[in-house]
Amino acid sequence: MANLKEVKQRINSVISTQQITKAMKMVSAAKLRRAQDKIIQMRPFSQKLTAILNNVSASSEASTDLVYAEKREVKKVLLVPITSDKGLCGAFNTNVMKATNLAIRTQFAGAEVTVMPIGKKSFEFYKKSKFAQVDQFANLFHDLSIENIRVAANYAMDAFAAGEFDQVVLVFNEFKNVATQIIRTEQFLPMAPVESEEAPVETDYILEPSRDFIIEELVPKALRVQFYKAILESNASEHGARMTAMDKATENAGDLLKELKLMYNRTRQAAITNEILEIVAGAEALGGK
Repeated sequence: MANLKEVKQRINSVISTQQITKAMKMVSAAKLRRAQDKIIQMRPFSQKLTAILNNVSASSEASTDLVYAEKREVKKVLLVPITSDKGLCGAFNTNVMKATNLAIRTQFAGAEVTVMPIGKKSFEFYKKSKFAQVDQFANLFHDLSIENIRVAANYAMDAFAAGEFDQVVLVFNEFKNVATQIIRTEQFLPMAPVESEEAPVETDYILEPSRDFIIEELVPKALRVQFYKAILESNASEHGARMTAMDKATENAGDLLKELKLMYNRTRQAAITNEILEIVAGAEALGGK
């Protein structure tokens, strides 16, 4: 059985850890509110932009050949795993890496894979792998702004348009609620046909300067919004996952404290009993003399 000093040290250590996890939970809760507001505001904008593009595309029988919609034989793939810069968020980062590796083994088996990690954790993981890396966007979360995200999106779009990659895929956590994040492996390029839950509105639009020009302007904007939305989804999911993980860690620390305090009291009681026995034995020995 551990002595009183060792048990006391463990109790103090657990109390300190519990204070840290409580503080981290509160910080994540504050950040989550801001991140959640951003993604909630972004979703309607993304859906409306898609609906506009859908309606304009359906308004005429003319066709536009877009480089971003060009389908090719998949020989070169750019995978974009989006993780966090920090840990202590449960399986948040691990799930992204697992989904990325699964896609490499199954969907893109035999293709030349390049990884463009976003987030320190994915960068560190794939730095040790055999795959080529595009690492200039690994620290994107250090300054999470629309300008920096646009640069990353433009890189992927320009590389696809130049024929450097035949497909670009985003792997990220979609935010559902504080306790639930859903892994998404989403094709970014070539862009899929624009779909909407509602039927296209058949309206005789007057388009200036031309329908093709408007679609060519809308498509890159829609792609950048899609990329930005994936980043915001991951950011909100990270704070939700960390808040949940720290809440669970705080509860576990409380349970451990109860066990340690019980052990401390038992150890202290045993020590007191031993001291009493020694005093009684000494008194009896002196009385026998």
